[in-house]
Amino acid sequence: MATPNTFTRRAVVTLAGVWFVIVVGCSDTTGLAKRYPVSGTVNYLGKPVEKGTITFTPTQADGRTASGTITNGSYSLTTADPGDGALPGSYKVTVTAKEMDTTEVKAIAKGGQFHHDEAFAKAAKNAKPLVPAKYSLADTSGLTAEVKAQSNKVNFDLTD
Repeated sequence: MATPNTFTRRAVVTLAGVWFVIVVGCSDTTGLAKRYPVSGTVNYLGKPVEKGTITFTPTQADGRTASGTITNGSYSLTTADPGDGALPGSYKVTVTAKEMDTTEVKAIAKGGQFHHDEAFAKAAKNAKPLVPAKYSLADTSGLTAEVKAQSNKVNFDLTD
């Protein structure tokens, strides 16, 4: 039979274990403030942008960039951990979307060769833009967003 001291020690150890699981399981190891979900759509001339990258660049010096992959017109942002969103604040937004023919790069990789820099550079040079180039620079895109301390839906309708 357990003595009162044994019971007390077991209770303390059990509570300490539960506290450890809660604290470690819920903590964020990035050291960043709380991020909030940001998702939305990107359309060009009324049609979803098939693929690309969207980047939110903070307008404040103490901000942190967040970005995401555009797939079939939809995106969600990541700052540090996949899908963690963005810090609250104001952002300039850029969209980069190109169709790149990687046939030659894939053929080189399939052949077991790892040095395909030249083929990749050629494919990048010949890539077909899916949106106007002005959207790829923060100073010319004209796109902005305000991330609030809540779940955020931010949609962009791009034109020429």
